[in-house]
Amino acid sequence: MASQQELVDLSHVVEHGLITYKGLPAPIICDYLSREASRKHYAPGTEFQIGKIEMVANTGTYLDSPFHRYAGGKDLSQLELSQLANLPAIKVGSKGRQAIDASCFPGKAELAGKAILVETGWSRHWNTPQYYEGHPFLTEDAAKFLSDAGVVLVGIDSHNIDDVQDLRRPVHSILLGHEIPIVEHMTNLSALPGGQLFRFFAVPVKVKGFGTFPVRAFASV
Repeated sequence: MASQQELVDLSHVVEHGLITYKGLPAPIICDYLSREASRKHYAPGTEFQIGKIEMVANTGTYLDSPFHRYAGGKDLSQLELSQLANLPAIKVGSKGRQAIDASCFPGKAELAGKAILVETGWSRHWNTPQYYEGHPFLTEDAAKFLSDAGVVLVGIDSHNIDDVQDLRRPVHSILLGHEIPIVEHMTNLSALPGGQLFRFFAVPVKVKGFGTFPVRAFASV
């Protein structure tokens, strides 16, 4: 009998007032219809809550589609599920570097057709001032290497996959230019096995005209 697969949650919790990216507003989460107010619409003892959320797309753990960077790129509604779900995936460590270059990754043949999740450990600073300063990132040559290798998605447990001091945003530009989705602000990558394949899922809501949206990223190991 095959062993049962374990599901590993790789997403941060989105809550009222959470700051994901410095300079962007926190989500406002509240009742649209409270349980108390709903009671007048239903039989005695029956109540419902309808929630309301106001937020920017870049909130919590989220996925970037090509439209995030390029006006003519695919938006969330145009991404195929085959690009987002049940992907063969591997975890790659950052080797303690802030600038994660191509030398941190295995050979191209091992990367081809896979989602690559980069574990930096930076998620330990989530929801603190430290999270926004001096975070690990991929270099331009790493992005070129991954694109040339034929990876299908790249994720990272850091504040940004790019060096935010580089206003060209070369990693976003290269990966999204090759229709390789990006998942940022991941967490709990330490729970994933190193050196072996697992399956990865990061499916956003199917929104037309949006390039980014939160996901419930998880792995099956």
